[in-house]
Amino acid sequence: MQPRIEIMPKTILVGKKSITSFANNNIFELWQGFSPRKKEINHVVNNDSYAVEIYPTTTFFQSFDPTLQFERWAAIAVSKIEEIPEGMESLTVPEGLYAVFPYKGKPSEAMRAFKYMYGEWLPNSEYEMDSRPYFALMSEMYKGEHPESEEEFWVPIKKK
Repeated sequence: MQPRIEIMPKTILVGKKSITSFANNNIFELWQGFSPRKKEINHVVNNDSYAVEIYPTTTFFQSFDPTLQFERWAAIAVSKIEEIPEGMESLTVPEGLYAVFPYKGKPSEAMRAFKYMYGEWLPNSEYEMDSRPYFALMSEMYKGEHPESEEEFWVPIKKK
């Protein structure tokens, strides 16, 4: 599972956010509240969905505690913001370098991929985690809990 290294341009997202932890996982409720309302958002770039996580520190996974809180978003990219639907917010992801890991399989079984990304690949690479948002990018190949579901994990990085 070798990532491609890519510079992502500044990206404007609109969606819903929550403060959560891995111990108090509310991802289903977040997406359940967001997905039916996507059509309310104007100036949508494409149909890809962004599952964004903003961790309080770049060492969040090195001293992992499942009760530590972080910000989680369910969002889509827009070309500009004129008006944000009620109950939603905007997030600007700054331009930056990312390690992009393709993943195929059930999202509920992705822990092995995360352990590899943060526990093996990142410490042994020429990069370290940067303090920009992490996200999973889900295109039309994303099929939820189907074993053939595909998505990409975008890890913010910078040279050590």
